[in-house]
Order: sequence, then structure tokens, then C-alpha cells
Amino acid sequence: MAKKPVQLDANGYRKFGMRDKIAYAAGDLGCNMSFALKSSIMAIFWTQFMALGEELYATLLVIVQIWDAINDPLLGSLFDADKRKYKRGKFKTYIFIGAMGLLFSGLFFFLPVPNAPKMARCVLFVLGYVLWDAFYTVANVPYGSMMSVITTDGSERSQLSTFRSIGSMVGNILPMVLLPVLCYDASNNLKGETVFIAALVMGAIGLVCFIFMLKKTTIRVEESEVQISEKKQKFNIFKAMGNFMKNRAAIGATLAAMAMFIGMQGSTTATTVLFQSYFGNAKASGVIMLISYLPMFLFMPFIKKIVDRFGKKEACAVGAAVSTFGAALLFLPLGNETAGLVGYIIAQAFFGFGLGFYTCVSWALMADAIDYNEWKNHTKEEGTVYSLHSFFRKLAQGLGPSGVILIMSALGYDGELGANQPFEVAENMKWLVAALYTFSAVVMFISIAFIYDLNKKKVAQMTEELAARRAK
Repeated sequence: MAKKPVQLDANGYRKFGMRDKIAYAAGDLGCNMSFALKSSIMAIFWTQFMALGEELYATLLVIVQIWDAINDPLLGSLFDADKRKYKRGKFKTYIFIGAMGLLFSGLFFFLPVPNAPKMARCVLFVLGYVLWDAFYTVANVPYGSMMSVITTDGSERSQLSTFRSIGSMVGNILPMVLLPVLCYDASNNLKGETVFIAALVMGAIGLVCFIFMLKKTTIRVEESEVQISEKKQKFNIFKAMGNFMKNRAAIGATLAAMAMFIGMQGSTTATTVLFQSYFGNAKASGVIMLISYLPMFLFMPFIKKIVDRFGKKEACAVGAAVSTFGAALLFLPLGNETAGLVGYIIAQAFFGFGLGFYTCVSWALMADAIDYNEWKNHTKEEGTVYSLHSFFRKLAQGLGPSGVILIMSALGYDGELGANQPFEVAENMKWLVAALYTFSAVVMFISIAFIYDLNKKKVAQMTEELAARRAK
């Protein structure tokens, strides 16, 4: 049977289609194989299994965020300024290097040596985190920027963002469900050696996903257009930062992402302790969380129609309002018996359903914000704008959990007790989770509804004018 001929667009590239969307989703699945492992189990691994102590762990976590302050914008600006020609293209070359590094740095970070001297454990934490963070940036910044060179069509970008969100959720759900089942013993305490094996397996799966994405993704926009402005002006990191701070869309999208990570990532450790010591079932926590996230998948097939009709900003604002309602339900007096657990799942389902609107189009929001930078300032600076966005996201991912650990300590949490926290401490974790989710949802709503200013009409105008400008 003869192969069906490949359909080409007006520029001679293979037409945008399902292959692009599946391949792009695989990229974020690869990122999150590593990211989800670190974010979901890192605090428990280092405070309970490696016994660093809450205050020391929080302090070291803040210290490594200083590296983030240098790492993201620096590597993003170097990416923009790199004029070398690569055989597979600049984007794909950087992503491959980052993917390889993520595998080995993840293994190093989760070396199970609880009996090593405390200073050695501190060095292992800092060095492992810094290496992992650098390789994550090398892979993730060009991966995020690739959306704008795969297609310039707004609707197709929304589809890429939706599929990226699917890849992200699958990459988060697999560790979320499997790690509690595999890595906790019958007494709800963490098995560190199993975490190391999980890091090896998940790192390998992530690398395979990246390689698949690199082979199957088609770049349709000249990469040189990403960092060279119409006036061919020299790249200036300070001017790029100034432009970012004047970009309300970029600020709104970034604040929403930071709020999401402070609420979701910040509450991860408190949620784990909640299931360890309040509900008394750490192994089931992943499955329960999966049930609460299922509503997200119900409307995913309809997200394109929703965005086309109402707009990305408008859909996200409604979703954030639903998430606020779900977070408020967590303040109900839920007990630790079956009825309380069911109520917790229902509240999580509302929160997850609302969050799904934002999750599905969050990357398209940022792609539009990058286009806004070009529209107003006549320069793309794509790598830098995205890396600044990524930096603030990761700042929230670092400072949020470190701050929450200190709050948990103040509320009585003691990592050396493992799953055997006093009941009043476990109950405190329930209220802390509710407060973090509510903060997250409210700030997301304000950021999208009142700060992010690219509504449906404005995006249409911007897209039309940029297309005319590029045609010249």
C-alpha cells in the first residue's frame, strides 16, 4: 500500500497537525517526569528520610533559589544571543543537552545516604539541586519558546498549549499515583532507596519522551527571527527586563503561575503529612488525588471551542472563580473518617476542574504575551521573556515550599517523627492546605481577570497587525 503523501503548507513545511500536538505534549511529559518527582517527594525525602531538619532544609532551599535568580535569565539571554548554527537547530540542541543532564542530576539529588555526615548531606542537596535546576532550564526554556516557532496561528497555539497541559498532567499524575504506592511502607514512612530507583526509571522515561518530541516536531518559523528585532538592535538584558515589567500580559500570566505553584507546590508536603498522619493512608493519597483531578479531562476535548468562542483570558478567569469555590469547601469541618475523605475529594474536584481551564491554555497565554512584547517593542526577545517568566515560576516553586515548611514547623511538624505526627499537628495540616489553596485561587483570579489585559478582541488585533508586519 502506497504511503499517503505529506501535505505541505504555503511555505513548504509539513502542515500543522496531530503529530505536532502529540510530540509537543511528549516534551512536557519528559520535563515533568523529573519535575514531578522532585516537587512531590523532595521535602519528605530530605526532612524525614535524610533527616536534615525543617529549618535547615528551608534555609538550603532558599539558598539554591539564589542560583535560580542567575540561572534562568542568564541562560535565557545566552540562548537569545547564541548565533551559532546547529545541525538539528538551536532549540532542539539545547533541549537534548538539558534532557540528558536531567537524568543524571536527578539520580545524584536522590542518593539515599541518610547516615552520611550532615555537612555531606547539605553539600549533596545544594549541588544536586543546582545541577538539576541548570539542566531543567536548558531543556525547559527553549521547549517553552518552541511553541512560537512551530506555528504563528493563535488557534494552533492554543491546541499546542492544551496538549502540553495534557503532557504535563500525565507527567505529574504518574508520579503522583505511583510514588506513594511504591515509596511508602506499611507504617506510612518513606523508603529512600525506592525513591532512588524511581528517579532512575522516571529519568529514563523522560529522556525517551524528549527524544520522541525532537524527532517528530516541525519548526516552521526561522529560528533567527526569535531573537533578532526589526531594527537589528543589539540584545540588552536590562532593556529586556524593562520591557518585561511593562508587559502587563506577561506580568499577569506570571503572577497567576506563581500563585498556582505557591498553592499547589507549597502545599505538597502538608498534603503528604495530612494523608500520613490525619487520614492514615499515605499509599492511597496518589489515587485519591487522581480522582480529584479527573474533572480536568472532561472538558479538554472542548477547550479549543471554548477558547475560540470566549477567549483565553475569559475562560481562565471563570476557571479561577470555580477553583476559589473548591478551595473554600476545604474549610468545612471535614473529619478523618470516610465521610471527611469524600468531602475532601469533592472539594479537590471543584478546585481541579477550575484549574483545568488555566492549565490547558496557560502556555498560550504566555505565547501571546511574548507576541505582545514584539507588537509594542518591535523585538521578540523570546528566550529572555520566557526565561524571566520561568524564573518567577521557579521562585514560587522554591520560596513557596520553603516558607510552608517553616509554617509547618511552627504548627508542630517534626520530620524526624515521620508519619507519627501528633493528631493536633495533622489537623493543623488540614487547615494549612485549605489556606494555601484559597490563596492560590484568589490570586490567580485577580491576575487573570484584572492584570492580564489581552482579551479576545485585543489578541485578534495584535495577531493581524503582527502578520502584516512580518509579511513585509
